[in-house]
Amino acid sequence: MTSVRPIYLDANATTPLDPRVAAVMRDALDLFGNPSSGHAYGREAHAALDQARARVAELIGCSPAEVVFTSGGTEANNHALKGAAWARAGRGRHLVISAVEHPAVRGPAAWLAARGWETTTVPVDRDGRVDPADVARAVRPDTVLVSVMHANNEVGTLQPIAEIAGIARAAGALMHTDAAQSAGKVAVRVGELGIDLLSLAGHKLYGPKGVGALYVRGGVAIENLSHGAGHEAGRRPGTESVLLAAGLGEAARIAAAELGEELPRLTRLRDRLEAALAAGCPDAVVHARGAERLPNTLSIGFPGASADRLLAALPGVACSAGAACHGGGAEVSAVLAAMGAPREAALGTLRFSVGRFTTREDVDGAVPLILAAVAAVRSGR
Repeated sequence: MTSVRPIYLDANATTPLDPRVAAVMRDALDLFGNPSSGHAYGREAHAALDQARARVAELIGCSPAEVVFTSGGTEANNHALKGAAWARAGRGRHLVISAVEHPAVRGPAAWLAARGWETTTVPVDRDGRVDPADVARAVRPDTVLVSVMHANNEVGTLQPIAEIAGIARAAGALMHTDAAQSAGKVAVRVGELGIDLLSLAGHKLYGPKGVGALYVRGGVAIENLSHGAGHEAGRRPGTESVLLAAGLGEAARIAAAELGEELPRLTRLRDRLEAALAAGCPDAVVHARGAERLPNTLSIGFPGASADRLLAALPGVACSAGAACHGGGAEVSAVLAAMGAPREAALGTLRFSVGRFTTREDVDGAVPLILAAVAAVRSGR
């Protein structure tokens, strides 16, 4: 008996490994040399590492020397927040973040708070957007870092990072943005954003899990999370994984090359899904509908239906209730709560996120399954 795989509409949780990335990683398996060794095997591995770093740099518009490989977006966020806080403790112990940050930012901020730092959390509007004026009111002479995500993982809202970065810079604070969800889906250029620190995650852009990157603008000093030898220009000790770096580099190359075509294609698919669900369920609530959003993300609430029951009634579609990192349950997600979303709609919210391998047939096939699940849950079946 052949089992039918569900339609995958959960690209914001993770993306499948692009076959082209897998091919590059297979080749990298032969590069067993230590990139720090001076012999031929080491030089060969180091060259592959350099190429991967250059490809990540090209994706975000920076110098390769400003790219630090990490184990993923969570480590990159931790390094940015803790590293900036430790390095600038002499200036002050105050951070500013938004109310809709990923736990990988909220967690380090809470850890620092338990050790004497103060965090101001700025609100968002009903579309999940940070008002730069609120950031301007929040920064103080002792503010060392402002961290606002580029794109929200749950509802897709894109934040006015360049404007916020200008405010942080004028206040003498560093500016960090978590771009794990935006890189590869929209243009991410560190110069245009005016930021000092930026986090990436490989598995969000069709690369492997277990690898990411932290952009550190030249001249910016942050403390290390760990200590040892001088790998990654002295910022992250430990022998680098050429295999994972090569995968991230190829994923970055593909994303940069194909963004111009992929962005409008994803937008068409997302809008098609949104229109069909809204037509089939007129009382559905599309979160962040009035904001500039990621082209692939649809967060939609179905009043009168709980998200956990919807997922149970929807085995044919892989999607999320809010964000995969947060899990399900009967509580409104922190993001939707911060947005002031209507409680009934928030409790029945599903997040659909299309991706590189999503087709129009996938979207059209998912719609009747989703609408049937909504009808079944609302009727108590």
